[in-house]
Amino acid sequence: MSTEDVEVRRSTRRRRTVSARREAGRVVVLIPASMSRAEERVWVARMLKKLEAGERRRRPSDADLLARASDLSQRYLGGHARPTSIRWVSNQRSRWGSCTPADGSIRLSDRLRGMPSYVVDYVILHELAHLLVAGHNRAFWTLLRSYPRLERARGFLDGVALAQGIDIADDDVEEPGVEDVTA
Repeated sequence: MSTEDVEVRRSTRRRRTVSARREAGRVVVLIPASMSRAEERVWVARMLKKLEAGERRRRPSDADLLARASDLSQRYLGGHARPTSIRWVSNQRSRWGSCTPADGSIRLSDRLRGMPSYVVDYVILHELAHLLVAGHNRAFWTLLRSYPRLERARGFLDGVALAQGIDIADDDVEEPGVEDVTA
């Protein structure tokens, strides 16, 4: 991250704490005004590493996603869903994810990047379940029932969609625990 554009802001009100954030395409490091230049260099390097680690955790690579999907499949689906690939895509504006059961590929909207891990895990698990069951029927929701943050993640995504003015059609979605009236 040494090529990163970094701005250091000193504050007389800040006594001990150091923080960093991204702002307008640069990294801003906030430090106490009393800090020496040597201490500043040490803290800037430390905060850049910390910021990068946090971003990696919130924005996993495709390889990280595949490992995560395998773990989720094992934990919640008995390992029955086996994706061949999982990757971020930028062309999904009205979906959070999609899959192709014929080849085992899963795609996640890059709008999920930076969202809480339990939300990304839910979308991955949702797509893994579609590798086993095509629709949103009772069998599908039964597969997802053991995910402890199912409703919380769905509510989070509904709130994001509403706030962004995205109409995510859920006409074919049968709520968990609701009888399948078309059967």
